[in-house]
Amino acid sequence: MVTIADVARHAGVAPSTVSYVLTGRRSISSRTRTRVRESIRQLGYHPNAGARAVASSRVDVVGLVLPLRPGVHLPVLMRFVTAAVATARAHGLDVLLMTADRGAQDLRRVAADAQVDGFLVMDVELHDERVPLLRQMGRPSVLIGRPAVVNGLTCVDFDFEAAGARCVDHLADLGHRCIGFLGSPSVVYQRNAGYAQRAMAGFGAAAMRRGVASTALPVECDYESVLATVRSLLRTQPATTGLVVHNEAALNWVAASLRALGRRVPDDVAVVAICPDELAEQLRLTSVRLPAEELGRQAMELLAARLSGRPTAALTLLPPKLSCRASTGPRLRRV
Repeated sequence: MVTIADVARHAGVAPSTVSYVLTGRRSISSRTRTRVRESIRQLGYHPNAGARAVASSRVDVVGLVLPLRPGVHLPVLMRFVTAAVATARAHGLDVLLMTADRGAQDLRRVAADAQVDGFLVMDVELHDERVPLLRQMGRPSVLIGRPAVVNGLTCVDFDFEAAGARCVDHLADLGHRCIGFLGSPSVVYQRNAGYAQRAMAGFGAAAMRRGVASTALPVECDYESVLATVRSLLRTQPATTGLVVHNEAALNWVAASLRALGRRVPDDVAVVAICPDELAEQLRLTSVRLPAEELGRQAMELLAARLSGRPTAALTLLPPKLSCRASTGPRLRRV
């Protein structure tokens, strides 16, 4: 059976454009309208009453659920948002940005008012209270991130466990035998944010596998807090020669704190970050790239597919890639 999605692919347009041509709900250029109608004729598409009802009920708006919670780093989040919005426009979709932190309440209200056709959900917790509602509601949804159980969902995520492990392996391969982990602010772990918990877990598991002494700590995002945490780590574990940092907002303060404590990078302490490439290049840090733009783009592509009735995998997981820069080197043997 030929679907609207088939017609859209044949005509080289978004499914929403086909719906507009069929329903007349929005102005479409004569050239595009002619191309769509020709595709309908060639494919033999015959919309039934049900299909017309579905098409006419679409508002071609998706909700981007991004609660602005303590501990989130807006510059990185906006990379996700920009890529998602650009992809939505390519599919003829508008985006309603939902920033309130009211759990499932806003999802229920917006869905009841038929303001959106589906949801793109960010900052996912391991036991997220929004997930049961997303499984139950009739509107499609895609999560950037993933809860502990992904059954009945569509999720796209970065493999944070593998990223944490990749950082450890890199440092261990260079001879570092005592490594610290500086993670997200403590409030992020308290709410069980999936990305933070998984990166720290991947770090710890890899340290055990490699026989590396390790210490993992949350770190706040101001200089005095970072300095106090780094000082405490080095005092507790004076043999530490490697640091993994998973906190974009603290990266500048980590380097400054090491300098203040008389530690040179990478001669005394090698540093690996999990962060976007642009930030790592600016600070000349060896890093595992956080593919924010790719995650935002893929998530919106998956949501567009679900809105068109196409099947999607429960989980799309992006692998980590490490780039070496000036902040890491072999452990120096002290005479």
